[in-house]
Amino acid sequence: MKTRKFGSEYLRKGFTLIELMIVIVILGILATIVVPRFMGREEQARRIAAKVQIKNFETALAMFKLDNGFYPNTEQGLQALVEKPAGGRVPGNWKQYLPKVPKDPWASDYVYICPGLDGRDYDIISFGQDGEEGGEENNADIRN
Repeated sequence: MKTRKFGSEYLRKGFTLIELMIVIVILGILATIVVPRFMGREEQARRIAAKVQIKNFETALAMFKLDNGFYPNTEQGLQALVEKPAGGRVPGNWKQYLPKVPKDPWASDYVYICPGLDGRDYDIISFGQDGEEGGEENNADIRN
């Protein structure tokens, strides 16, 4: 807001009620156009975040194997990337590969299986939105 001295009075310039109403109407129109485009994308963003976390686990597990010659077993789990395992096959050249093991975007633990199913070295699984094995669409499992 600007003020100008004019004689002995101050004249103030500001927004009129009409100008404020026009701005509010424009913001309302923009909101009705933009908000529906982002609705429903939250679940898609969570699924993408889970895939990114799984890729990070894969990278850390590859470094673990390069240093130690094997992957952590199922009992040692992904926690072996944060703390040196005391049980099972103890890695000789262990380093900290992750600062912590994050939960999946639905606040559940990832499932780690080594050796993996179907002949894979290991499996990393998030059970998705419903937290149960299987499912379709948003409830579908996310695997490496």
